[in-house]
Amino acid sequence: MKNSIFTRYISAFLIIIFISFTILVTVVSSMTIQSETNSKKQLAKTTAEYVTEYIRMGMNEIPAPVSFERYVAYKSADISKTVNILSGNTEKMTVFITTLDGNVLISTDGSFSGRITDGKSLSVIAGGEDSLIYGNMGGVLSKTSGIYIKHIITPRTSDAAGAVVVCFSTGEAEALTFKAVRTIVLVSLWIMIVSFTAIYFITERTVSPLKQMSRATKQFANGKFDVRIPVRGNDEIADLAIAFNTMAESLSKQEYMRSTFLANVSHDLRTPMTTISGFIDGILDGAIPPEKQDYYLGVIAQEVRRLSRLVSSLLDISRIQAGDRKFTKADFDICEMARLILISFEAKIDEKKLDIDFDAPDALMAYSDKDAVYQVLYNICDNGMKFSREGGKFRIAIKEDSENVAVSVYNEGVGISEADLPYVFDRFYKSDKSRGLDKTGVGLGLYICKTIIDSLGGKIFVKSEYGKYCEFTIILEKGGRS
Repeated sequence: MKNSIFTRYISAFLIIIFISFTILVTVVSSMTIQSETNSKKQLAKTTAEYVTEYIRMGMNEIPAPVSFERYVAYKSADISKTVNILSGNTEKMTVFITTLDGNVLISTDGSFSGRITDGKSLSVIAGGEDSLIYGNMGGVLSKTSGIYIKHIITPRTSDAAGAVVVCFSTGEAEALTFKAVRTIVLVSLWIMIVSFTAIYFITERTVSPLKQMSRATKQFANGKFDVRIPVRGNDEIADLAIAFNTMAESLSKQEYMRSTFLANVSHDLRTPMTTISGFIDGILDGAIPPEKQDYYLGVIAQEVRRLSRLVSSLLDISRIQAGDRKFTKADFDICEMARLILISFEAKIDEKKLDIDFDAPDALMAYSDKDAVYQVLYNICDNGMKFSREGGKFRIAIKEDSENVAVSVYNEGVGISEADLPYVFDRFYKSDKSRGLDKTGVGLGLYICKTIIDSLGGKIFVKSEYGKYCEFTIILEKGGRS
């Protein structure tokens, strides 16, 4: 059987209540018994001291020495009256006046006679001093719970001649404890019933969103991303529900973009493949003369290497965002790179009859990852030519300042609308206009470009006027400064 959060929560509550109840009963019982026992003990001690002092004063008033037994026998009526008065208000307490051997001389309970001990003297039992013991002493006191023994010291000899023995029972404490525990149990049961009812409904209300999230998660696993959790209240559970719904919305969008991406992933792979295939077909069918084949084979080799790097970059895009992909920065000639990229687009340039303007110095060093920058610049040039109008101007401008190198790619063509401009670097984003002109792309190229440039510590931004032009600019760290 599944051990749900609800079950664990209720079980924990019941265990806590049970433990608390057990501790409460134990403490109350212990305190009640202790309080009642201490009261009985103090009363027994006080009674024994009064009786002992009364007998000592009486023996001291007799002129001639007399034994303890004879004095008690002579004054038994007066002593019994006094003892009964002192102990008359006590419940279930018996007072004995005995010899040290335990022979009863006077008792407040006539049912006791003979010896109250079983062969032992009271001095031995009490250890030679006044003492309180629990249990029994054998003999007729075998069922006694508490016994206080007070020795009677004769005034002339200063020796113990007898003892006052006060016996009391702890049954009243046990009865009182039972009543207290019974009251606690009854009150606790009502508290438990009310608390359990309240906890049940509170727990059910708390756990309900979690149950809904669990069911929704299972639906997500089956590819259903339109499930949402109702938000109730303004607490942590509500925050969790909001976060869950936000996650669900994000997953829904990601799933849509993923399906689009899988259907059109060839966007960044097809361009070099087309170039390679075209040059190879040209060589095979004789369209490219033998004297130029070496040149174009070199271009093919270059495109193959670039294709390999491009595939690797696409596969590693998640590692770039996570910071796992390491870039190797070094000085390289950004102008030479731009020239080679323009050469690779020779066929497209001729096809669209583009007006090429290369505004750059002979050489200019940039400090960055060469392969990564090549990928970015190639992608931007590819997009620029793709969306250029026939016969339009296409310009690459490279400038520098004291710290940076700026590479701008300008094309005259469809441009980007003001509404689309803030989203051009978003993952999988494509404007409605670009969808018509580029049916194979999935909106990943510019996202990759921005991700790479950000990771390199550079900047990339775009300016455009819809229907006229578009210009992308890359800012890189200037090289040759070491």
